[in-house]
Amino acid sequence: MAGRAAEPEVIWARPERTGRGPRPAYRRADIAAAAVRIADAEGLDAVSMRRVAAELGCGTMSLYNYVPRKEDLHELMVDAVGAEHELWEPGGDWRADMVRVADRTRALMHRHPWLPRLMSPVYGFSPNSLRFLEHCLACLDPLDAPYGTKLELIAMINGVVTTYVSNELATAERTRSLPWSQEQENAVRIAYLGRQIATGAYPRMAAAFAEDAGPIDLEAVFRRAVTRVLDGFS
Repeated sequence: MAGRAAEPEVIWARPERTGRGPRPAYRRADIAAAAVRIADAEGLDAVSMRRVAAELGCGTMSLYNYVPRKEDLHELMVDAVGAEHELWEPGGDWRADMVRVADRTRALMHRHPWLPRLMSPVYGFSPNSLRFLEHCLACLDPLDAPYGTKLELIAMINGVVTTYVSNELATAERTRSLPWSQEQENAVRIAYLGRQIATGAYPRMAAAFAEDAGPIDLEAVFRRAVTRVLDGFS
C-alpha cells in the first residue's frame, strides 16, 4: 500500500501533509468527516481510501499524502466522533457522573453504529479521546483510589457499554433482515421454550421462568450492568 510506514507511528505526530508542493487542499478533519458520513450511511465496510477520495473529489493516491494507512483513517474517524462526547463540570458524585458517561457513550455509539467495531485502546490517545479520558478522570476525583484503578474502571465501563451496544445493534440488524416481525419470532420461540420447560428436564429454568416470566426491561439491564461495575470500585 502506498505510504505504508516500515515502522509503527502515530498519525497525530505527523504533519497534516507530507512532501513539498502547494498548500494542502484538505485537512484531516475534512477527510475524517467524509469517512464518517460514508460509515453512518452505509456501514464501516463501505469506507475505503478510494471511496473517501471520491467523496472529496480527489485522486486516491493523493489521499495517501494526508493519511498513509487505512488504520490511520479509522483512527481519524474515532477521533472525529469523539468530539461529540459531552463534557460537563463534575458534580462531585463520581458514581452519578460515570453513569452519565455510560449513558452518553451508549447514545454516541447508536448515532454511529460502526463505532463499536473500532473501539480499541490503540485509538485511545487521539486529541478528543484524551480530552474525554481527562474528563472521566475529573469525574472520578472524589473516588479515593490510585489513577491506575480509575483507568481500569473507565476501561471496564467502556467495555460494558461497547458490548451492550454491539448486542443491541446486532439484534436490530438481524430483525431488519427477517421476513417476519420480532414479535412473531418471539412468540414462536417462547412457545417452543415453554414446551421444553414443561418436560421437567430443566427444573431450574422452570423455577426461573415461574419467578419472573415478564418482558425484559433492557434499559434497566443496562443500568444494572453499569452500576454493578461501579459497585466493585466503591
